[in-house]
Amino acid sequence: MNDTTVTLVGNVATAVEYRETATGGVARFRFAVTARRWDRERGLWSDGNTSFYTVSAWRSLGANLAASVSVGEPLVVHGRLRVREDERDGQRKTFVDVDALAVGHDLTRGTAAFRRAARTEPRARTDGQPYAGTGTGAGPVLGPAPEGDPWTEAVAEAVAVAVEGIAVGTGDSEKENGGKGEEANTEHRLVIVS
Repeated sequence: MNDTTVTLVGNVATAVEYRETATGGVARFRFAVTARRWDRERGLWSDGNTSFYTVSAWRSLGANLAASVSVGEPLVVHGRLRVREDERDGQRKTFVDVDALAVGHDLTRGTAAFRRAARTEPRARTDGQPYAGTGTGAGPVLGPAPEGDPWTEAVAEAVAVAVEGIAVGTGDSEKENGGKGEEANTEHRLVIVS
């Protein structure tokens, strides 16, 4: 398919509206992108024109977006560009929409804390029934990562290796310290929060 994908950097201009539809939840908001240019004469950054886009995010992305984003926050939005024309009040107007594929906070302008969301959409079992305990569609449910998540397994393996390395270096006996008879350096410790 010949889609035009764009990546936009800007600010949330309106409150995120989230609603359930027959095909899943959708979140919509207006996104303001202002061009900034360096003015050599004044030695300052100056704002150019602002472009506004209507961003739509479907299903779990939409639910997570509605739970995470407020007006004025800086975002990076990646998605499919859609240009449509409509006649309103006797005039033809052009609207530019973005169907979001990924959305995140712009970390060049602040910090963010990530929380993994449990699945909000029912997954099919082998017997055709949805799994018990999946979300109700009212928004994201925070919880542990699903079983078999490769990211969680990789982090668990890295933590296990780190803990093993620390355990060897924190003992008081000569055997644990390589027979040198010196006290281990216990300055660095790994703290695991679950």
